[in-house]
Amino acid sequence: MASSDLLFEQAQRLIPGGVNSPVRAFRAVGGRPFFVQRGEGARIWDVDGRSYLDFLGSWGPLILGHAPAPVVLGVTEAVRRGTSYGAPTSREVEIAEVISRAIPSVEMVRLVSSGTEAAMSAVRLARGATGRDTIIKFDGCYHGHADGLLVKAGSGGATFSLPDSLGVPASLASLTLTLPFNNLDALRQTLKARGSEVAAVIVEPVAGNMGVVPPAPGFLQGLRDLCTRHGALLIFDEVITGFRVAYGGAQSLYGVTPDLTCLGKIIGGGLPVGAYGGRRDLLEKVSPLGGVYQAGTLSGNPLAVAAGLATLRALAEPTVYRRLEALGAQLQEGLETAARDAGIPLTVNRVGSMLTLFFTEGPVTDFASAKRSDTGRYAKFFHGMLSRGVFLAASQFEAAFVSLAHSEADIESAGRAARAALQAIR
Repeated sequence: MASSDLLFEQAQRLIPGGVNSPVRAFRAVGGRPFFVQRGEGARIWDVDGRSYLDFLGSWGPLILGHAPAPVVLGVTEAVRRGTSYGAPTSREVEIAEVISRAIPSVEMVRLVSSGTEAAMSAVRLARGATGRDTIIKFDGCYHGHADGLLVKAGSGGATFSLPDSLGVPASLASLTLTLPFNNLDALRQTLKARGSEVAAVIVEPVAGNMGVVPPAPGFLQGLRDLCTRHGALLIFDEVITGFRVAYGGAQSLYGVTPDLTCLGKIIGGGLPVGAYGGRRDLLEKVSPLGGVYQAGTLSGNPLAVAAGLATLRALAEPTVYRRLEALGAQLQEGLETAARDAGIPLTVNRVGSMLTLFFTEGPVTDFASAKRSDTGRYAKFFHGMLSRGVFLAASQFEAAFVSLAHSEADIESAGRAARAALQAIR
């Protein structure tokens, strides 16, 4: 029996589903997951010795690739001084300064330990600052698994949401309204009817959790204008897009300023981290300055901060995002060409170095159009790519990520693998 198979059998006896995050179980694509032994540059190796060109990148944080020298050095130096103190460190101040300079809307920032915690805390702050209870999110956008955000749309476009998980009380879900992404009219009508109840609108400025779906022209500015008009706060969940689509995040790319921003992934360089920040007058309401309570034993963990600082310094080089754009465009072109040659309907949505190939004719502009994708065909494509040494997300509704460790030759190799995999499933 292969080592991955043996480990998966053992894991299923000890860990729910054998994995510590559901999508890792391959349930959406079938088959059994492999277990990773190590990663280096653009590649990972499983415990059976197989090598894969990695376009998952730990779901986005590894924009420099696996085990980049600056991050390894930073973490190694940090761990020699200790792993955690429960007290402030100078590096926390340093990374706060780096984030604030890169994202001017973040005048103050609080470090936490995950993107879920960042979004949960930002919502609590919005409620505390406005004195309102209701929030608005968009169908298909994921903001972590906090109860009030783990909801799905109700039966109508502006109905209160329904729990999306057992254990989420309906009373909590009812405080969240879910609307279609890229639909300003739905938001306009909802705020007209219930604007005085709404504390915040939270959105992924570039959706990444229904697959990559860019904002329609004017959508983000429309959110900004409507929130300002109705006294609601605008929260950008940039856990994925922060330092990914641009050094200043999606808000710098699209020129729209939110009140609060959630960060994660890249700011930890592959270690567990999150952050939320925004206007000074809002962040001054967070304890110990104000009455909005939030705390965390491992917040600002020195290892995560060291990895994050090393990553952010590398990303400050002026040519970085031009290279990421070029590599992303090359991958998109290779996938689209392979699909045309195979005669398979395929829509590739891309923003910079993040993209999704949807098995549908498109366009894909929201969760409803994303769900028209042929998930069965994606599953076959996923396994076809895996068998050819290319690792993608084990779900149609996720993103692929290009890193600075990928070379043009790697992208060409992925294109050849895609051509063969698509020809095999047409």
